[in-house]
Amino acid sequence: MLASLVFRVIKGFPMVCDDMKHFKVFVFLLLICITNTRAWSQAVSGAAIPVPTAADVGAGKLPADIAPVKAPFPMPVFAKPVFPALTISIADRGARPGTLVTKVIQAAIDEASNRKGGTIVIPAGNWKTGRIMLKSNVNLHVSEGAELHFSAEIEDYLPAVFTRNEGVELMSLGALVYANAQENIAITGKGKLVGPPDGPLRQRYMNVNVIEKVVPADKPVSERIYEGKDGGFIFPPMFISPINCKQVYIEGITLQNTPFWNVVPVYCDNVVIRGITVHSVGIPRGDGIDIESSRNVLIEYCTLSCGDDCFTIKAGRGEDGMRVNKPTENVVIRFCLAREGHGGITCGSETAGMIRNVYVHDCVFDDTDTGLRFKTRRSRAGGGDHLTYERVRMNLRGDAVKFDMLGSRQYVGELADRLPARPVDRLTPAYRNITVRNIVIDKARTFIDITGIPESPAANLLIENAVVNARTAFKASDADGITVRAASITVTDTLLRALDVRNVLFQKVYFNVPGRQLAMDIEGGNSKNIRFVDCVPARPEGLIEQRRP
Repeated sequence: MLASLVFRVIKGFPMVCDDMKHFKVFVFLLLICITNTRAWSQAVSGAAIPVPTAADVGAGKLPADIAPVKAPFPMPVFAKPVFPALTISIADRGARPGTLVTKVIQAAIDEASNRKGGTIVIPAGNWKTGRIMLKSNVNLHVSEGAELHFSAEIEDYLPAVFTRNEGVELMSLGALVYANAQENIAITGKGKLVGPPDGPLRQRYMNVNVIEKVVPADKPVSERIYEGKDGGFIFPPMFISPINCKQVYIEGITLQNTPFWNVVPVYCDNVVIRGITVHSVGIPRGDGIDIESSRNVLIEYCTLSCGDDCFTIKAGRGEDGMRVNKPTENVVIRFCLAREGHGGITCGSETAGMIRNVYVHDCVFDDTDTGLRFKTRRSRAGGGDHLTYERVRMNLRGDAVKFDMLGSRQYVGELADRLPARPVDRLTPAYRNITVRNIVIDKARTFIDITGIPESPAANLLIENAVVNARTAFKASDADGITVRAASITVTDTLLRALDVRNVLFQKVYFNVPGRQLAMDIEGGNSKNIRFVDCVPARPEGLIEQRRP
């Protein structure tokens, strides 16, 4: 075992022992290997870290059954739903391809629910519909070869219903497939749901300002009505969005051409989303799966290619989100594949009710922009706590681990300005207690890129057992308690950057950098306690002189 490890050290570390300095470094590495075999065997070889590849995960690998869930927090036992034997095909109830079949589908759903439940079958063929409203104990089954095409006309989604748009409650179109206060509902099958073509529904979105400046926070939700009357705007409908529902099950379907976010459980409990495929590349705000103020959620074996974030966790926005005050908690995402998209796994930026107890494991981001993305804003409130990521592989266009807690003036005005620091109040968000283990980053722009908030730094981030290939290793502002342990980091940029960053530890980290030398630029009066322990190179040049008291 040791001989194999020494071979990996010799092969993995590009050093030529042609002088005493290099010889001493080589001996130092061998000593580290002997004293900490497991950590360094993982750090020097990506193959030694048991992370999947793109061929191992995603919708194409969906198993028949739901395996038990293991997480660092209690989770329920998930099972496939059971429905009564009643089965109704819309073709048997008069639906014909080429005509609007909304009323036929809805009548079948209502009948099945009134008869204590059953399955509504959308058979093979092309079907056109407006809004579909799911009811308790009903499974909407979209058969293989079936395509359910949704209308572009606003009137096909009226009247306005209770919904939540970008973390704010209001009355608008809701979702193309909608449910409210229902239990034991499902959408299954190998068929395809296709969003509306260009038309009024896509052309009359609210786009005059950010939502919190348009929807009055002091007005009752029942009076926040946006249904497009007299040429007025609407809020874009989600594709599938159950709200206030229990036991939600979605499996196997394909979604494309969404008008907004794709699959969005809101205020739901016990949600399973497995084996779905999403195509929304090129659609602004075309998120894949958004879990919003919901709990006990399992997402597995999904493949998402998106115009915005792929897998997203949200919990309400600012004042309205604080009023509702419902967290997203107990979420497991496993064996999933994120392809094109702004973020592989994103928390926020709507964080008011808190995001906590999230466990992501055995996932792959392939040609995604950012990998692990943590977003919020000064005015968003709440934040994220106890978020764990294990066995993740990333091939990225952008950054691997990215905190964006300030945003831009376009959305939050002067609150996006880093300084001056503001007083901490009820709307001050925080991210803390984030663990990332056993990861392989095949390609990234920056390994760790943190923009915290001066009065609420990103806190307690642990990354251990990592193999990293990136352009830049580390740049951070306003962070406290960052540990990188047992890692091999190959970068072309030798400079590490820190602004008001404290309590940072690099331990047993091998930096494969040009010239085998690191530099560090440390600024800000709050920067202190930046340490390198058992690293190669031992530390950046001049670090001792740059350290703050």
